Amino acid sequence: MTKPPPSQSPPSQPPPSEPGAGPVIELDGATKRFRSAGGVHTAVRDLHLSVGPGEFVALVGPTGCGKSTTLSLVSGLEPASEGRVLVHGREVDGIPDGVGYMFQNDAVMPWRTVLDNVAAGPRYRGASRRDARERARGWVARVGLTGFESYYPHQLSGGMRKRAALAQTLVNEPSVMLMDEPFSALDVQTRGLMQDELLRLWSGSGAAVVFVTHDLEEALVLADRVVVMTAGPATVKSVFAVPLDRPRDAEEIRLTGEFLDVYREVWDSLRDEVQITRERGAGDAA
Repeated sequence: MTKPPPSQSPPSQPPPSEPGAGPVIELDGATKRFRSAGGVHTAVRDLHLSVGPGEFVALVGPTGCGKSTTLSLVSGLEPASEGRVLVHGREVDGIPDGVGYMFQNDAVMPWRTVLDNVAAGPRYRGASRRDARERARGWVARVGLTGFESYYPHQLSGGMRKRAALAQTLVNEPSVMLMDEPFSALDVQTRGLMQDELLRLWSGSGAAVVFVTHDLEEALVLADRVVVMTAGPATVKSVFAVPLDRPRDAEEIRLTGEFLDVYREVWDSLRDEVQITRERGAGDAA
């Protein structure tokens, strides 16, 4: 099979959003520095990236390069030290409306049942207890947890907890979903099921997704575009379109020639950054 021409675009000129629609997320020269005992640490520098409505973008890069910091800038949990971060065209100066955040560790509350965990978001937003529970019940069903509404988190398997956390995020109908390695702790089979579940629930929602992962296969299974970030301090090295048709089956698509072609292309870019991080680690340990 002939390898397709490179589909990467210059990091300083992100691909445009849908015709007539502005980007939902924009990072324009965003830099983040943290003060530490050793001075000032730059986590990310001069980030340029845009995400359009209904677009799924995955961030990949070596460990500790600043992928999670990028999500923190978009979510408003951390302010940019330089540059601009915009959500829906407004500069981020706090947590923007319409943003849902799914962390690596479950944010479910251990003293609440599955139903009450999912209903918590609508309640915080002013819904009545009855309405919040009705909405939550619908989402519990959509993630396949019917019959487990009265269970507590400690009574659930890891995959079931992730389903509850996904319902907890989606019940608020976010226009932006930020996901920080949400499936990394799951076994391979359960992770594949959750990837399919996420694609099914996101499809048609119109939500813009930024998904951080260390797993390049996961990034390619899920995303419309994969952003390769450099070894820290991170900046955007390259952006690759993922030319795989939707809907996608998380397991079946990995076996296609198209998947392997784009995997090799992205890995060629990512591999150098991983090697740089390894060499830095070896130098620090010496």
